[in-house]
Amino acid sequence: MAEENCPKCGGSGWQIVERAGLSGAERCDCVSSARGAVLRDKARIPPNYERATLDSFVLPHDNPVLRNGLASALMSARGFARDFPAVNPPGLLLIGEPGTGKTHLAVGVMKALLDKGHECVFFDYQNLLDRIRSSYDASSGTSDREAYATALDAEVLVLDDLGAHRVTEWVEDIVTSIITHRCNHRKPLIATTNLPDPEITGKVAEYTTAGGVAVYKKTLAEAIGARARSRLFEMCKLIRMQVTEDYRVRHAR
Repeated sequence: MAEENCPKCGGSGWQIVERAGLSGAERCDCVSSARGAVLRDKARIPPNYERATLDSFVLPHDNPVLRNGLASALMSARGFARDFPAVNPPGLLLIGEPGTGKTHLAVGVMKALLDKGHECVFFDYQNLLDRIRSSYDASSGTSDREAYATALDAEVLVLDDLGAHRVTEWVEDIVTSIITHRCNHRKPLIATTNLPDPEITGKVAEYTTAGGVAVYKKTLAEAIGARARSRLFEMCKLIRMQVTEDYRVRHAR
């Protein structure tokens, strides 16, 4: 849809151009701008991340090791957004402790893809599962009934806080079906998770008992199932976030 008062095309969506002495018509820039605005309205970006972009991602200045690690993560995210959709694998998995900036980077990539005209939809993992569960109720709203279909078929699905839900057989089945469907159809998934993965992060101790025995955090495979975890790593480029001071606190400064 063109802008009604566009000075270039007068609202037609087309503008006359001349190249090498020949005249022709081409789509006006306002068409893609208008499409981008519509896509953003449907993208479900949380209000807390309305201003999150790749350009606004804050790197620490007081720790060179952390700065280099996060700069590398930012560079990988920028490269993915720049080259999309000509990327292989077609998705991203950002893994790291809470407060390392994973969601900011995921939303930043999402906004860059929206600006390029790609449909992207953001879901909080737990909220998505709750909506899918409620859709089985006959009194549920249309949006809840559409949530599962959207998660399956959106051009780009952004799934935040993957694994942050009580593990049940139903949850594992739903997550496996979404990830497997998207993997089989090469539909991009951008996911974030706070959960460790032994092959990537090693085991992460949650606490130590009075007897000195370490109790380890639940792993990603334990939260979503081994099959979903395998497909996730097949379809996503991994970005491991460096452990740092809570990103939300640092960004607020």
